[in-house]
Amino acid sequence: MSAVPFTIKMFSVYVLKSQVHERYYIGYSSHPQMRLHYHNAAKVRSTKAYIPYEIVYTECFGSRGEAMRREKELKRMKSGNQFVRLLRNQGDSCA
Repeated sequence: MSAVPFTIKMFSVYVLKSQVHERYYIGYSSHPQMRLHYHNAAKVRSTKAYIPYEIVYTECFGSRGEAMRREKELKRMKSGNQFVRLLRNQGDSCA
């Protein structure tokens, strides 16, 4: 019997920053680079007016539920000092 390769699906919470406007977008995806492409191709209604975007922050999680909870946390802190500090550190827990 041959072994079936086991893969773990990771989910990333990401923060996009418009390169033209002072606008941020917070989302989650199992493929954040692909999602960035969709955002920059104006295929996402909520971000298309402010393209182009770049990823300025990411965090990785082992489940979709964990990523969704963290996305909500970041959205709640989006306009506060804690959000600014988070982006200043520009962590990438996916590395």
